[in-house]
Amino acid sequence: MKILVIGATGYVGSHIAQRMARAGHEVSGIARSASGAARVTGLGAHPVIGDLTDLATLDQAISDSEAVVYAAQLLLEPEHDTLAALVERLAGSGKSLIFTSGTGVVSQKTDGDWSEASFAEDDDFVPSKWLARRVETETLVRSAVDRGVRAMVVRPPMIWGNGGCGLIEAFYASAARTGEVCYLGRGLNLYSNVHVEDLAEVYALAIERGTPGALYHCVSGEVAHRTLAERVAQQLGCPARSVGFEEAVEIWGKFLALIIMSTCSRTRAPRARSELGWTPRHLDMLSDVAHPAYRAA
Repeated sequence: MKILVIGATGYVGSHIAQRMARAGHEVSGIARSASGAARVTGLGAHPVIGDLTDLATLDQAISDSEAVVYAAQLLLEPEHDTLAALVERLAGSGKSLIFTSGTGVVSQKTDGDWSEASFAEDDDFVPSKWLARRVETETLVRSAVDRGVRAMVVRPPMIWGNGGCGLIEAFYASAARTGEVCYLGRGLNLYSNVHVEDLAEVYALAIERGTPGALYHCVSGEVAHRTLAERVAQQLGCPARSVGFEEAVEIWGKFLALIIMSTCSRTRAPRARSELGWTPRHLDMLSDVAHPAYRAA
């Protein structure tokens, strides 16, 4: 199958492109520069020079593909506009479109406390007010089945593996800035998590056997923020400590402090497991803490 990966030079997109290429698909990946093109080639994919800010540059690549995987990162409004334009281009084609969302949409602000709320794919929830536009984008994509698009949404939790977890990076960064590994409040909050290679498997299975209009979670475990922070502190040989929200903003900036450090996002993936037959292989997020990429950064 001819598969176009939008975001192939990024952390998630590169693993998706590599997984699809290993399966024997003819994979193309979007790149904006010569260095990006070289990275795409190294994944076993064909580079396509283009830019999401000018979607017309991708028209030929979209037309040539049987499936489009969106794994790029844009602000919420441009993201919505880009997916709307992709749906327009794919309407009536019967081609597959997979949009990468995130479980931040179900997150609850707990100021570092744990929440018992846990959401499966089709459970009702009140969207985070900061990410309500993304829920609208999810709905836009899923409803594209009514326009002849085999559209699906994958909603990953916290992604880790191969030294690429943003949350672990943030804990290392707090040590660089303060001399201590910091977490907010009691640090009992968490995002459910998944290894990036297990996540890439969800896309491969969705392309093969996914249900048009479906939403898929992909969860392999949970680790509290404080547990992660203490493991990073152990790696660095420094203390771990709690901080309040104001200090968290000073350390990480308002967006990260508000959207990640102060929230709890717990999810389950019964539909992905039963419908796709997905079974994650990497279960211990703590094993990634010692990856040299974090200390190097």
